[in-house]
Amino acid sequence: MILGAADLLRRRGVCATSVREVVRHSATPRGSIAYHFPGGKQQLLEAAVEHAGREVSIPLAELLAQHGTVVGLECFVARWRQMLEETDFQAGCAVLAVAVEQYSSEQRGDASPEQDHRIHEQLLDQANAIFREWQGIISQSLLSSGASEARAMSLAVLVIASIEGSVALCRAARSAEPLNAIWQELQRALESST
Repeated sequence: MILGAADLLRRRGVCATSVREVVRHSATPRGSIAYHFPGGKQQLLEAAVEHAGREVSIPLAELLAQHGTVVGLECFVARWRQMLEETDFQAGCAVLAVAVEQYSSEQRGDASPEQDHRIHEQLLDQANAIFREWQGIISQSLLSSGASEARAMSLAVLVIASIEGSVALCRAARSAEPLNAIWQELQRALESST
């Protein structure tokens, strides 16, 4: 159920990731979702975003620890390229989907606009925490490579924003070319800073 919700988030966004669609996409009985996620769509989305964050942070940390910053990020970008190509450029980042799309309850009678706003804010806080975790992983690797603390932090933000943005460009172009071009620029910036 969590994997299905994360996949829907990265392919279709927050609004299209309804409990009904997760049931259909994951081939699970509707009662299972109600049993495991009594908080409904909000709880399911939170679990899916947490899972999506770990899907990035764990391999990112491993690749950087194993290969160093530049080669590790090159391997990480290659994984993104592979995922984009395997999904015919239909999948992006579930965490980014939560950050850029407004939350709304499944049925207007389920929640007030104030409740939707509160839930949206909670999801934004969760996405922000995940982005900061990724920033910490990258900046720590850059610090280990000899970059100053300020430079490591700013480069880490640049890397995250560049990769996330290039994924959106790739989806629109239905091509990996934007990711390839952005990686070349990032590589030059990273190599000159360490």
